[in-house]
Amino acid sequence: MTIQSAAVCGGCCFGSFLSGCSAPLLLVSLASPLQSNQLLCVEDVFGGNFNANQDAETLYKAMKGLGTDEDSIMKLLTSRSNSQRQQIKAAYKTLHGKDLVGDLQGELGGTFETLVVALMTPPILYDVTSLRNAIKGAGTDEKVLIEILSSRTAQQIKDITAAYRKEFDADLEEDVTGDTSGHFSRLLVILLQASRQQGVQEGNIEADAQTLFTAGEKNYGTDEDQFITILGNRSAEHLRRVFAAYMKLAGYEMEESIQRETSGGLRDLLLAVVKCARSVPAYFAETLYYSMSGGGTDDQTLIRVMVSRSEVDMLDIRADYRRLYTKSLIALFKGVSGL
Repeated sequence: MTIQSAAVCGGCCFGSFLSGCSAPLLLVSLASPLQSNQLLCVEDVFGGNFNANQDAETLYKAMKGLGTDEDSIMKLLTSRSNSQRQQIKAAYKTLHGKDLVGDLQGELGGTFETLVVALMTPPILYDVTSLRNAIKGAGTDEKVLIEILSSRTAQQIKDITAAYRKEFDADLEEDVTGDTSGHFSRLLVILLQASRQQGVQEGNIEADAQTLFTAGEKNYGTDEDQFITILGNRSAEHLRRVFAAYMKLAGYEMEESIQRETSGGLRDLLLAVVKCARSVPAYFAETLYYSMSGGGTDDQTLIRVMVSRSEVDMLDIRADYRRLYTKSLIALFKGVSGL
């Protein structure tokens, strides 16, 4: 069963991503409620009669012989948590002396293969690999650096930095600064420190709003350093209060001022920081929308968001997607997959 490679649904164009039915069906599973630990603990949701050896055998049979049973692979992997997939991977090697991910790559292809490999990767390692590819590939993929470093928690950033060093015997900050420059690079370095102030500093709210106003809208020219220092170091709770005070003072939303006062990678990074301070799920709902809008699908962004948030805040992302765009994310995927 195939679907048109340029299927359009609800104003979103899917281009190459939906050239076959497996990938969109897998996205439906990732967006399903039971993929979120907001309902129950992930292990409680996926517990039941889980048996890593049995699952390893199911996958082995799905790839054995002529043809590959993609449906069985998809259903099994999306009904297991990431930690359980790691157990399955270990059991597969014990039972068959082979690497499960390697076998999956040999049997699958295209975006479905990319999705499955992403699902089989531990979350922190997935972020680490995404960052490495963004830095060491042909040119710098600023979009990946911005998305990951602006949206992850302080502890996640620390774990990413440690895992990057272990995986690649390299310093993430050095690699980032070696591949970026200027104010954009400076804000990335600040975010990599994962040392935002905690809580709300009541006495600094008005002062921070005034500083940002003076650094931008009030005077000719822009003092980017002030934007970087305040937006890069204050807590999300504090920043939300600052944004409200700034609106009263300047008559503009913070995002509006950033759009007018900055440009390029710095503008995109500052906007991401502000949006994540307001709401991380809403930020990812917007990211998903734009990954499927225009002349084609940004496959890598779509995959990265769906995989990395599937066990984190997918229910909230779905709710914000519907609120912002009056469309159902699941219905969107189902519509183009023929469900």
